[in-house]
Amino acid sequence: MSTARIGVVGGGLAGMAAALCASDAGADVVIFEQRSVLGGLTSSIRRNGLSFDNGQHVFMRCCSAYREFIERIGATSQVYLQRRLEVPVLAPGGRCASIKRTALPAPAHVAMSLARYRHVSLRDRLRLVRPALALKKLDLSDPSLDKISFGQWLARYGQSEAALARVWNLIALPTLNVPAGEASLALVAKVFRTGMLDRVDAGDMGWSKIPLGELHGGFGGRALSAAGVELALGGRVTSIEQVAGGTVVIGSGERQEVVDALVVATPPKQAAKLGAFGGDPDRLGTSPIVNVHIVWDRRVTDLALAACVESPIQFVFDHTAAAGLRSGQCLTISLSAADAYLHQGSSQLVAIFVEAVREMFAPAANARVLDALVTREKAATFRAVPGTGPLRPGARTAIPGVFLAGAWCDTGWPATMEGAVASGRRAASEAMDFISGTAVHDCRYVEGVRR
Repeated sequence: MSTARIGVVGGGLAGMAAALCASDAGADVVIFEQRSVLGGLTSSIRRNGLSFDNGQHVFMRCCSAYREFIERIGATSQVYLQRRLEVPVLAPGGRCASIKRTALPAPAHVAMSLARYRHVSLRDRLRLVRPALALKKLDLSDPSLDKISFGQWLARYGQSEAALARVWNLIALPTLNVPAGEASLALVAKVFRTGMLDRVDAGDMGWSKIPLGELHGGFGGRALSAAGVELALGGRVTSIEQVAGGTVVIGSGERQEVVDALVVATPPKQAAKLGAFGGDPDRLGTSPIVNVHIVWDRRVTDLALAACVESPIQFVFDHTAAAGLRSGQCLTISLSAADAYLHQGSSQLVAIFVEAVREMFAPAANARVLDALVTREKAATFRAVPGTGPLRPGARTAIPGVFLAGAWCDTGWPATMEGAVASGRRAASEAMDFISGTAVHDCRYVEGVRR
């Protein structure tokens, strides 16, 4: 019996995960990526000898699929994972609180830090208990959760605007890329249940210690090559067509590739153009992310990360080492649901956030800005609002032998790195099952080169 041939369109996290799983399961695999590098929306750029990521991506300890992917590509030592969740929350004037956990069972593991959380009133702090306990009891498979917003649900529990902005948004906004009040209750419940409430250590945060382009594109590319995956970079796939015998023909420029099954791991609009997605991409909507990177002539904070309230800053990360900066400090300000900032000029945004950093960190008052850069992802994620669930497709498509993957697909997660990797693995399993004619494959990574 000849070796199965699987094609993958798209070299982001979903596509790379699908390719590695299919290769580890014994298939010959080719990846088509229109850019010259891998990594998709988790990329980096070079400027004045430094590296800047297009977005500050983080993961949690509960992100098992993503963490297994990082292990498979040999990059575990290149990411940092907190021993215990701790997020300093700053406000102008030097006011500081934190969200951190203890070893107590969830949700009591964060109770002490919330009891001392000075950014909301004592009354608001006491009122956090009921919705936290109610979230823990929700049935994540209940489709009615996708019919209302988190804001509507929280109103039942007397949550104030201050609690929404200064507590619930700290987790919901960066993970769902929409304000907590607008987000689908189904997706918020998934994040809070899996990331905070079901397991005491689930919410411990992690991030890359090196540029994302090197973490995913560099380590990922080398792992793919070692596994025998063919990398067809710099060519756009313009057509897919099923032919007799169940094979699929991929058209990319003058090249035609015949495969036994195909995984389309692209954004929804590209998948629709190829005929792999029969839905309306516009109905999923988009939500942007903007990052402001500021290089200072000296260190202005010793914090690795911080959330901010009563400030235009949402989250700020120390990106100094990852940028390759030898002196001074590089801070990356991450802005989720950044519709208000998307069309503002870079110089205007830099001025806003330089002033905001100086208001938040006293040592920045006398520091000099050496360089600054604004990165924008206009369609970073789908818009995670009520009614999104039925619009997100599963792995199977109307074309036999063609399967979908991507963070926008039906993973149960919002658009996260975890969802992207999980969807790629599922699509690879479906492709292998299609080729074999039996549902026996549960694609897992295998150490070493392809069997």
